[in-house]
Amino acid sequence: MPARTPLIASSVANKLIAIGKQIRAHRKALRISATTAAEAAGMSRVTLHRIENGEPSVTMGAYLNTMAVLGMNFDIIKPADLTVDKHNIDRKGWIPAHIRLADYPQLKRLAWQVHGTEELTPVEALSIYERNWRHVDLQAMEPSEQQLVEALRLGLGERSGTI
Repeated sequence: MPARTPLIASSVANKLIAIGKQIRAHRKALRISATTAAEAAGMSRVTLHRIENGEPSVTMGAYLNTMAVLGMNFDIIKPADLTVDKHNIDRKGWIPAHIRLADYPQLKRLAWQVHGTEELTPVEALSIYERNWRHVDLQAMEPSEQQLVEALRLGLGERSGTI
């Protein structure tokens, strides 16, 4: 059940609506579905919809987690800045909606039991890393994979404390 909507000034409500619209526009510009973005952010599609509508009862953490998943900074984003250059995105701290096993050698090695798929969700990838962390060769791990693990930990949280 959603939290009760707090009483807020109309100017604050308008800012939340603007933030929600910017989050939605950025997600659309990246061509990420609402379901995929919500799953990557660890929330329901309904919660993401509420964020994109600027509802004040959604926690600040949910707003920030959504922004982190979409690679957005917590700065004031001007509408002109919503155009995304897909070749020039800073990927540090960014969690891809689908994680290709071929792009992350350590994850591919750990996910030997996964058959019939070339991609994992962020939640599945984090789970595999957590369960099998003792088998990871940190010396051989590429910087991009280290960034992925760190982004997964920060974005989705350590659930078992093994990483």
